[in-house]
Amino acid sequence: MRKTLQAGLLVIVLSSIVLAATTPDFKLENLGNGVWAAIGTDEGKAGANAGFVVGDDGVLVIDTFEDPGAAKELLDEIRKITPLPIRFVVNTHYHLDHVNGNDVFAAAGASILAQRNVRDWMRTENLKWWGNTIPPAMKARVESLKLPDVVYRDGVDIYLGPRKIEVRSHPGHTGGDSIVYIRDAGVLFCGDLFWNKHIPNLTDATTGTWVKTLDTMLGYGAAKFVPGHGELGTAQEVEAFQSYLEDLRGDIGQAQRSGKTGDALVAAVLPELQSKYGSWGFFKEFAKPDIQQTAEELSGTKRVPAAQQ
Repeated sequence: MRKTLQAGLLVIVLSSIVLAATTPDFKLENLGNGVWAAIGTDEGKAGANAGFVVGDDGVLVIDTFEDPGAAKELLDEIRKITPLPIRFVVNTHYHLDHVNGNDVFAAAGASILAQRNVRDWMRTENLKWWGNTIPPAMKARVESLKLPDVVYRDGVDIYLGPRKIEVRSHPGHTGGDSIVYIRDAGVLFCGDLFWNKHIPNLTDATTGTWVKTLDTMLGYGAAKFVPGHGELGTAQEVEAFQSYLEDLRGDIGQAQRSGKTGDALVAAVLPELQSKYGSWGFFKEFAKPDIQQTAEELSGTKRVPAAQQ
């Protein structure tokens, strides 16, 4: 199962390299009131979504993409919009596709912030995507990633002049996820706690907790939800993603109660997921691993990174 997941992840990473020359890495969307989303294309170098907030005395960036080249493109776009200093970066979690451009923004003067487990896992857990076949140059890159300068347990408020940015930690996708809420703009950056019409990577997930976290996120009352992958979303699309996790858990639980395990369990659950979610991005890469990993979670055998107590 681990090899299957690694293969799916490598397909996504390698496709971004092969197609980068002809595919835009991301598109900027003006969400109003000085808030911008950078929506990464599935095939480009960005690898995920990011964004930034412009305040009176500086800029806060949310996530830094999978590739430093895409991060430099984002920095260039910010410079076209404002000359204000890049003061902060918030990493929503430790996964490589959200942090590999940290050094680009640190060199521009930003302090990097994240939930405290992100600092512990960034240079270690990110090695697992390649298993025992990681190229030496990539291993060196991961082991030299720019770590957060400031960490928190539950959250932190950041001010850009009088403008308040609310950063809060909510578990689910990993044990170190954060959301970024810009209340005065009605925008919530979700990181990978929300995948809009995309099948999620559940390698580090606890889906039971994640379903509850999505209720909490909906309770913020945001009008616009920026996912970690996929287009800008609404509350209804967050609920649709929540339904995916609930359906996954429900279908697997039913199969387990009937005595199914392993390939038989996957064969029982996959067609139902295909009928509902087969058109979503990354279905081919992640649907089977999602079934296998959630089955492990429900049976109490899944391994996830150890979080600080």
